[in-house]
Amino acid sequence: MPTLLANGGPVIWLILIAAAIAIAVFIERALHCHRAQINSTEFLNGVRNVLKRENVVEAISICDATPGPVARLVKTAILNRDKGRERVREAVEEAGLTEVPLLEEKLNLLATIAQIAPLVGLLGTIIGFMDVFKGLQADGLYAHLSGDHSLADGIWHALICAAGGIAVAIFAHAGYNYLVSRVNKIVLDMERVSGEIVNIVTENGNGKPS
Repeated sequence: MPTLLANGGPVIWLILIAAAIAIAVFIERALHCHRAQINSTEFLNGVRNVLKRENVVEAISICDATPGPVARLVKTAILNRDKGRERVREAVEEAGLTEVPLLEEKLNLLATIAQIAPLVGLLGTIIGFMDVFKGLQADGLYAHLSGDHSLADGIWHALICAAGGIAVAIFAHAGYNYLVSRVNKIVLDMERVSGEIVNIVTENGNGKPS
């Protein structure tokens, strides 16, 4: 690794910085999604059973103790249960609109790194080959790869930057797709739970049916 860094030229450090940012964003977002995704069916059944006993305070406490957007949507529905079915639905939808951007936060940064990393690698490749041609121009027919360190260094710069840029792009793109799939699963859970909790709090005496 030290040899690759030494032979990669200044551009390889830009690629490494991009890689570090991508790794940090991926880990932070993966942990966020892990905390946000719960067993929504089990959670909703627990809330339903509590509300059947008309224990609203306990239901809200369950929501407060449960992490993630699903629990916050359910809490919103419970707090608006006396305002009629349409108002409950609107409140839940409004809460959902604020939760989705929080789930998608920083994903654009990961996608951007996946797009620009190969370009940064290409820049390093071009700079490396510019050094090669500079050496060829200076030495002409007498230039030899084995005897001219500038030619070898230029080729090293080009190859290492190209490989580094592609490697970072592959990781960032795979990480982005993985996180998007996790977010989509959470959003689907939110949509399903939203419809069910509206029915729960506006029926069986827990609210005012329309």
